[in-house]
Amino acid sequence: MFTGIVEELGTLVVREDGADSAVLRIRARRALEGVALGDSIAVNGVCLTVTGVQPDDDGSAVWSTDVMAETLRRSSLRDVAAGDPVNLERAVTPQTRLGGHIVQGHVDGVGTVVSRTPGDDWEVVRVAVPADLARYVVEKGSITVDGVSLTVSALADEPEPWFEVSLIPTTLRETTLGERAPGDTVNLEVDVIAKYVERLLGARR
Repeated sequence: MFTGIVEELGTLVVREDGADSAVLRIRARRALEGVALGDSIAVNGVCLTVTGVQPDDDGSAVWSTDVMAETLRRSSLRDVAAGDPVNLERAVTPQTRLGGHIVQGHVDGVGTVVSRTPGDDWEVVRVAVPADLARYVVEKGSITVDGVSLTVSALADEPEPWFEVSLIPTTLRETTLGERAPGDTVNLEVDVIAKYVERLLGARR
């Protein structure tokens, strides 16, 4: 489980593609502190398992993870390439401050950046959301975009569903969202509580 508060911008240094899977090797520093083999790290909002760690002389390390076909199919990790920055967050502990919201690292779908509107110290980013996820998005509610916990500031269902988020300077500077351009894809995870409520109410009816 995660909170959607990105701890570090890592760098994908090697990608090894198989027939229906891939191995990613990612350089990081802070996100590896206290991490052991088998622990979970969210990469652009996707929960992945640490399978190996190779320390470097400069104090950083390269960690490895396996990405299965289902994850590649359902997330934008299918498009990442060597040299790309990636958002990293370690799994929460009982002592962690819940600075964002409850995030599972289970991507629900892929959205597309539609536009960016700059403000004085922030930017408003509009994202097209798949129609089957739009019902879980509510104004002032939480949504995870590329692993970043954000508040929905506006939304619409027509002509195509979209939502907007306002990015503060810290988010623009310390996450990949600062560089996402119109046309880029982003991983989306909606609030899991909304999905449970819908399921329970449907069963009750």
